[in-house]
Amino acid sequence: MQIGNIELGKRPLFLAPMEDVTYKSFRYMCKKYGADVMYTEFISSEALIRDVKKTKLKMTLFDFDRPVAIQIFGHNIDSMVEAAKVAESFNPDFIDINYGCPMKRIVKKGAGAGMLLDVPKMVEMTRQIVNAVKLPVTAKTRLGWDEHTKQIVDVAERLQDTGIKALAIHGRTRSQLYTGEADWSLIGEVKNNPRMHIPIIGNGDITGPLKAEKLWQQTGVDALMIGRGAIGRPWIFKEIKHYFETGEILPPPTVPEVVQNVKDQLTISAEWKDDVRRAIFEMRRHFARYFPALPNFRDLRVELLRSEEYDDVIRILDLITERYFDTRVDYSNISLK
Repeated sequence: MQIGNIELGKRPLFLAPMEDVTYKSFRYMCKKYGADVMYTEFISSEALIRDVKKTKLKMTLFDFDRPVAIQIFGHNIDSMVEAAKVAESFNPDFIDINYGCPMKRIVKKGAGAGMLLDVPKMVEMTRQIVNAVKLPVTAKTRLGWDEHTKQIVDVAERLQDTGIKALAIHGRTRSQLYTGEADWSLIGEVKNNPRMHIPIIGNGDITGPLKAEKLWQQTGVDALMIGRGAIGRPWIFKEIKHYFETGEILPPPTVPEVVQNVKDQLTISAEWKDDVRRAIFEMRRHFARYFPALPNFRDLRVELLRSEEYDDVIRILDLITERYFDTRVDYSNISLK
């Protein structure tokens, strides 16, 4: 598979862009375990052209990230074009356009998945961005706005005609948010449409190696994109790749192994932010997902999520290691909700 001149090999695995999730430390952990392509958190075009410091910080890239995309979102074509030019100056490998985020605060402005309500504008925006930058441009979207407007086969053709180099598709409508099951049949229709020649990346409900293999065989997509399934489980990329190569399921990690990963991620966050408490707050979403299905864990989970000091977090993590030293973390029934 290729995006422009970027060779990604066969069956590459992408880490999906996620707000307040795909910052440096989490990207590092996923790359460590075999993620092939990184994305930044998605970037507001309006904030970017206003030169908001926090927004530009999100676009800071590192050697380990490569290949990496900066993803932008917005509703105004001129602002998106300008944002794409600014993003290009940060030297990503490609630029991605977010047409899939279902969050109300973004959609109500007509951005993200809100663009699915105005496909002609989406197409024109994409065309202008492609023409404005030298880097490859890709896009990520959903099946449609709701059950009655699943226009993804037509939308994919029209986006391809603008000159994008790849398209990622989440197998839900905007109205579904993240409820129900992802519908991969329509992703397969896009991939197997004889008019399509750009790579198609499938996204939605990839929770482990068996699901990944099933969806790959079902659709024939060029790549898989993993989002929520990697939160608290960055080694999912290693598990999937091992299964693809050997047909074997790796044993789940032990609790001490998981704890060490949490410590590593927290340390990287604290060093990057130069603010330990801020790093702890940002890690809470990950804390809640790193230890699923452990028996009698509720009190420790609550304490971990409420801790604000680094020493307290380390103390609780060490206690988790001591109490569950011989336990493996079971992700077989993990919920992405």
